[in-house]
Amino acid sequence: MRSTRTVIRRACLAAVAVSAALTLTACGGDSDDSGSAASSPSVSAETSAGTHNAQDVSFAQGMIPHHQQAVEMAGLAADRASSPEVKDLAARIEKAQGPEIETMSGWLRTWGKKVPEAMPGMDHSAHSGMAGMMDSADMEKLGKASGKEFDSMFLTMMVEHHEGAVEMAGTEKAKGEDRAATAMAGDIVTTQNAEIGEMKKLLGEN
Repeated sequence: MRSTRTVIRRACLAAVAVSAALTLTACGGDSDDSGSAASSPSVSAETSAGTHNAQDVSFAQGMIPHHQQAVEMAGLAADRASSPEVKDLAARIEKAQGPEIETMSGWLRTWGKKVPEAMPGMDHSAHSGMAGMMDSADMEKLGKASGKEFDSMFLTMMVEHHEGAVEMAGTEKAKGEDRAATAMAGDIVTTQNAEIGEMKKLLGEN
């Protein structure tokens, strides 16, 4: 009898051990699944939370208002520009930079850092010392212009604005640590340099 009971106990213990192992394996599978979702912005921000440095924070906090001004400038083109090329360029700028603002805001929240506020009629004078940023007087002039005058003013201002963004992004590429942030910086350099060439051509400079 004792021998039989011992065999039964061992069989039960083995079953429990197998069950526990299966449970742990299932948990491990769930972990792998969550890792495969790292392509989403929120998960990417979470996984990079420990890899950023002060330059990454500075880049995001500076580029957000920089992008916000570009989006505001581009938003004027739909009603004020006369050139289809200018309207198309402005639409592309809005489409590209709006989502980048959201992505950088997500990084800052993940890093526990302040996110610059986005609001209509932003205080341009507060950021006028930043590379390529227009001051309030510039934005007021652009807002009052229309037709060919707007086209010329918009292109001239946006070339300067893009050059400032490229400078900021170059610093991030050289000194940043966060892989997502440095990758975005690389994209900004490539895209905005191409747009600078396009705008200079429209201005007759190339």
